[in-house]
Amino acid sequence: MNRDLFGQALLDYYNQNSPEDIMTWTSISDKDVLPVSYLFRDFDQMPSIEQEALKVCKGTTLDVGCGSGSHSLWLQNKGIKVKGIDISEGAIKVARYRGLINCECLSLLDEIERFDTIILLMNGSGIFKELHQVTDHLKHLKSLLNPGGQILIDSSDIVYMYQDEDGGTWLDVQNKYYGDLDYFISYKGEEALAMKWLYLDFERLKQACHIVGLFCEKIMDGPHYDYLARITPIMD
Repeated sequence: MNRDLFGQALLDYYNQNSPEDIMTWTSISDKDVLPVSYLFRDFDQMPSIEQEALKVCKGTTLDVGCGSGSHSLWLQNKGIKVKGIDISEGAIKVARYRGLINCECLSLLDEIERFDTIILLMNGSGIFKELHQVTDHLKHLKSLLNPGGQILIDSSDIVYMYQDEDGGTWLDVQNKYYGDLDYFISYKGEEALAMKWLYLDFERLKQACHIVGLFCEKIMDGPHYDYLARITPIMD
C-alpha cells in the first residue's frame, strides 16, 4: 500500500505534530526540499502565475489537486462557490479543518459535477500523468464545463533540463516524451512509491486541446520556463 505521506505531512504541520520538510525528486533530478509551510501559503506568497489564475476565476469553480486548500480558501473568501478535490485523504482533512466548505477526496476522472471554471495549478498538467493520457483527461475536463466555461492550467517546458553547458540539447528521440517523469517523495524517512508526473510544453498542450475541440491560449509566462494557459471549448 502506498501511504499518503503528502497528507500526513500536511496533517502534522496543521496539528503542530513535529512536522518535517518533504523531500522530492524525479527520474532526472536530485532530491530537493519542499517546506511543508509552502503548502499553506497565502495569496501574497503565491507565484504570479497562481495569483493571475485566481484573479480570472469566475462562477462555480473546481480546484483540482487542492492540497491544503490555499487556492480554494482564497476564492471562497472572495465569495466564489468553489469545490476542492484531491486524492490525498490527509489533504482533504486539512482543507476542511482550515474552513473549506466543499471538498472531497476524489480523483479528477471520477468528478461528475459541472463548473464555470476549473483550475489545475502547481504544474497542473502533472495530473495527466503521461503524454498519451492528456487527450483523455482533456475530454473529461471538457465534459465538466458549463457553457462559456474555462480551464486554467499551469505547467513548464523542462527541455532546459536536458541542455548542456554549451546550450546543446541531448534528447533520445526514440525514447518517451521528455516531460514524462517519475516523481518521488519521502517524509520522515519513509518513501512513497513512484508516481507518473507530466511536465507539458505549451505547444503540445495546444495540439492536444485542438484534437478534442478545445481552444488553448497562453495567458502569461512565468520566470522559469513555466506558463499559465486558458482552455475553452471551440464553438461549433
